[in-house]
Amino acid sequence: MLINCVAYQEGKKLSDIPVEDISDYLKQPETFVWVALRDPGPHDIATMQEEFALHELAVEDATRGHQRPKMEEYGDCVFVIAHIVELDGDELNAGELAIFAGTNYVLSVRRDANQGFLGVRARAEREPHQLKKGAGFVLYALVDAVVDRYFPVVDALESELESIEDHIFGHLGEQRANVERLYALKRKSQVLRHAVIPLMDAIGRLYGGRVPAVVLDTQDYFRDVHDHLLRIMGRLDAVRDTINTAIQVTLSMVAIEENDISKKLAAYAAIFAVFTAFAGIWGMNFEVMPELKWTYGYPVALATMGGVSYYLYRRFKKAGWI
Repeated sequence: MLINCVAYQEGKKLSDIPVEDISDYLKQPETFVWVALRDPGPHDIATMQEEFALHELAVEDATRGHQRPKMEEYGDCVFVIAHIVELDGDELNAGELAIFAGTNYVLSVRRDANQGFLGVRARAEREPHQLKKGAGFVLYALVDAVVDRYFPVVDALESELESIEDHIFGHLGEQRANVERLYALKRKSQVLRHAVIPLMDAIGRLYGGRVPAVVLDTQDYFRDVHDHLLRIMGRLDAVRDTINTAIQVTLSMVAIEENDISKKLAAYAAIFAVFTAFAGIWGMNFEVMPELKWTYGYPVALATMGGVSYYLYRRFKKAGWI
């Protein structure tokens, strides 16, 4: 689906243009065209390929989707894929943004993502002195918007982790739920890591050393994006380490509490073993046996068993087993 198709000249918006006129505007000096698509079909991509003369391999990646974040060069065209990570309730939704940036055009293809980039276009149009830099600045603005959306996701992961940590030392029945939440949080952090790590490598090729001609005047901007990705990566590493530590602590707490239960069961088993032992001795069926015909034998036996059991109870209580 076509979101918008706009021509710009010397940093200022000329007008919205029909798709079939794109190739005509590309021939005008100091002019570039910025097209945005959302979940396009094969026909839409084929039309853009014809208008912009896009490389077939890049078009194939943009059509298929589900690509790893990357940056590739095809002649004077830079092809960038970035993952759009959004919060969807308690889950993370990973969409995709494919960007074709040539000397006088930018084509963005968004898939499986709810949030658009109209704000990016509005911001760029408010800064004609930046928009004069052409496709390189638009490429930066789009990638920067994708990276900026990672920060709220990291904030949410950190907040959820703090919430789980507050319950680690709770009751035994909560520990299983804590471990499940920690593993779910680890999966979420992995989704973001898979978006950030390869994108860092891709952006690192857009500044310093030999860079594509399209981004020659915007290298400092891409260096700033790379710095943002480094900050996000550092926070994700901290989240991952904390999750691993929290899982180990939680499992240790479970083992400690299970050991306490085992000690309690062993203590009560020892107490009841007293009754079994005395009853076994006095219950033996012999003709000649002391205390068999003693009048106070039964109450004394009960008192002995109760006294020994009480003594064991006090000792186990003092030892912290009960």
